[in-house]
Amino acid sequence: MKTRLILDSKQLETIHKSIRVFGIAMTLILICSVPVQAQRFNRTPTPNDTLKSTEILENGDVVFRIYAPKAENVTLGGDVVPWGATLESKKSEIGVWSIIVPKVSAGTYRYHFMVDGVKVYDPKAPDAYKTSALVSIPPEGDGTFFANRKDVPHGAVSTIQYYSSTTKSMRNMKVWTPAGYHKTNKKLPVLYLLHGGGDSEKAWPGVGRAGIIMDNLLAEGKITEMMVVMPDGGIDVNLFVEDFFNEIIPYIESNYNVYADTEHRALAGLSMGGLEVLNSFMEKPDMFTYINVMSSGWFANNKEMYANGDKRLAEINTTLNKTVKLLLFTQGGPEDIAYANGKEMLKVFDKNGIEYEFSEMPGGHSWHVWRHDLKNFAPRLFK
Repeated sequence: MKTRLILDSKQLETIHKSIRVFGIAMTLILICSVPVQAQRFNRTPTPNDTLKSTEILENGDVVFRIYAPKAENVTLGGDVVPWGATLESKKSEIGVWSIIVPKVSAGTYRYHFMVDGVKVYDPKAPDAYKTSALVSIPPEGDGTFFANRKDVPHGAVSTIQYYSSTTKSMRNMKVWTPAGYHKTNKKLPVLYLLHGGGDSEKAWPGVGRAGIIMDNLLAEGKITEMMVVMPDGGIDVNLFVEDFFNEIIPYIESNYNVYADTEHRALAGLSMGGLEVLNSFMEKPDMFTYINVMSSGWFANNKEMYANGDKRLAEINTTLNKTVKLLLFTQGGPEDIAYANGKEMLKVFDKNGIEYEFSEMPGGHSWHVWRHDLKNFAPRLFK
């Protein structure tokens, strides 16, 4: 079964107006939503690409580095700098500044650079990519739905740390629970919601406004109470899928009062996260009842991906059609950088008799589209 969303002229004008209002914000945050591969096109490499910004030397000294080729003065500040100490800054021929702090005792320290008088946090720190400045443009029309203005009960967005035996590292995820959950501890179904390339677990609850969207939908009585789990998918796609099944789902089902069956699991993801969604339900076609692949698809020039996908879909088509109540593919219109890939991939789903729905809206490969995707997908879950 395939359906296509058709919008009348008035609806399209409303959407285009909303896009114009959010245009400035989208420009500022788009780099966080475009897959890493796209960000690298037409870009000249710099010493910053391979820079190691902090290094602990054998003698106990710590070296701090930042790439600032046009800066005239760089210093270091924060707890790591001994009180009253004056540290020497050296600039290399390639524009890398180095500052050595001698004999640093074991512990955890805050630090920052002062670049020509401006405080700069280390852009090469391990979690620096998880922090992004946001600008909110006053919304109009349906954009008000995504603004943190409504006087409704608000749920909690928690930060969860877990040890992954799959990656042999500590990993993070965000978990949204509806207002009052921690008092009632009501048993809930779960939506697993994945971000795109170059982002982290902070993307959906931050720029994605997932918590606000769910709060508003719940207050309006449009969704079933559920939990939303937003993992850190910023690793190799196949490795993430392994971590997802071996670590994330078991953690949630062991530590929260949630249903642990197919009928009460949903899965959605955008761009790179859409590939993780595809790989996940194709590996275990009987694990999820509701699925939304947002702005994603197999790479059109990757013959191996298509051959393997075709073979796997032929193996699982009966199971998939029986288990999944809603398999939804959404796109941001022809201007979406994943549009061609997604449309080409769906030909393979058609060939193998997979039942799905397809819809698109103007907006391209952007959070404007994905916020609407979540708003439209969530009310259809667990009914």
